[in-house]
This record gives sequence, structure tokens and C-alpha cells, in this order.
Amino acid sequence: MFHVKQPLINCQIIRTLLPAGSGVSRETGEKLALYESLLTRWTRTVNLVSRNDVEHIRDRHILDSLQLLPLLEPLPGPLIDIGSGGGLPGLVLAIATGRETHLVEADQRKAAFLREAARATESNVTVHACRIEQCNIAPAPVLTARALAPLNVLLGYALRLLSKNGVALFMKGKTAEQELTEAATEWHMRVQLSPSRTHPEASILRIDEISRV
Repeated sequence: MFHVKQPLINCQIIRTLLPAGSGVSRETGEKLALYESLLTRWTRTVNLVSRNDVEHIRDRHILDSLQLLPLLEPLPGPLIDIGSGGGLPGLVLAIATGRETHLVEADQRKAAFLREAARATESNVTVHACRIEQCNIAPAPVLTARALAPLNVLLGYALRLLSKNGVALFMKGKTAEQELTEAATEWHMRVQLSPSRTHPEASILRIDEISRV
């Protein structure tokens, strides 16, 4: 059993983010609480989240990442998360779902954290400590990224890392609509934009059928 000082992540809160009928175990809450504790501790020496956010990791980062669960739930197969940093959203999703997940993070110290957190939470995770452009990873059905790069850049990564009929789930800030307009001059894509439930100016983009103009 996992030994954590953090109060458990309320599984009822997680259930509100899932499709009807999805189950969330107490063990999942324990693993997410352990991850939160590790993220808080490591942030003291490694820049995993903003120092201003340390007291709000659960709401601003963990629950924010869990918003992807309803979009992820119907999708098959492994997931690739690029620019994983402190494991947001990739490691959080791996803990919550048990899905095979590949975390790509070039910073060696952040990659070390990801390995330790994945080990401690017994997650089905492989950490790739390399630049996105240089990582040798088999394409996957799902690609995620959170506050990483302009949409034009993310779509270039998606073209290489998504398998046929794959779906990208990108968490964007208040510039999402502007980035979509700019990307439309270079890319064909099908987009579903959903407002964030944790950040009033943020959005979640579900993108598929990606190709260059």
C-alpha cells in the first residue's frame, strides 16, 4: 500500500470528469496523492511547476490534467505525452487510467523525476529523456501536450508521432483561437475546442485528420 502524507485526491471529484459508469478506485486516489507529494517535494530543487503554484498543485495542475479523461476514454492504445515536465498531463493520465504511456522530456533532471514518480506509483510509463525531434518512438493513437509550444509546432510533432487515425489532445491558454487561425494557413485538420473547467481563459483542443496544406 502507498504511504502518503497528502490527503487523498477525492475520487468523487475525478468521477465528475469521467464518462458515466467509469469507475475510480481508492488506489487511484492514493497514487495521485503520492504523485502530488513527490511533485511538491521535487519542485523545491527542480523547476517542475511555478513556485507560485506549489500550494495549488492539485487544482491548477492535477485536476486540470484530469480534464482530458472524457476525451481520452474512447481512444485506443498507447499515449505519447511530449514536453512532459513534471508529468502534466501524461503521468497524471497514466496513473488515472493504467494506459501505456510514453513521456518525452529533454531535461535530464525532470526526466529523473518522471522515472521516480512512475516507479513510486507503479505506472505503465516509459520515460524518453530526449528532444522531441530526436526521440525514436513508434507512432501512437494519442498525443498530448500541455502549454508546450505554438499550435503550428505541435501539429508538426503530431504528424510524425501520431499513428493513422490518431488524435491529438492539446491544452492551450487564452491564445487558442488565434493559434487555430494562424495554423489554418499551413494545416488541414478537424478541431473540437472545449473550454477548460479549471482555467477560465484556457481551452482543450481535440485535433485529428492532420495534414499539411
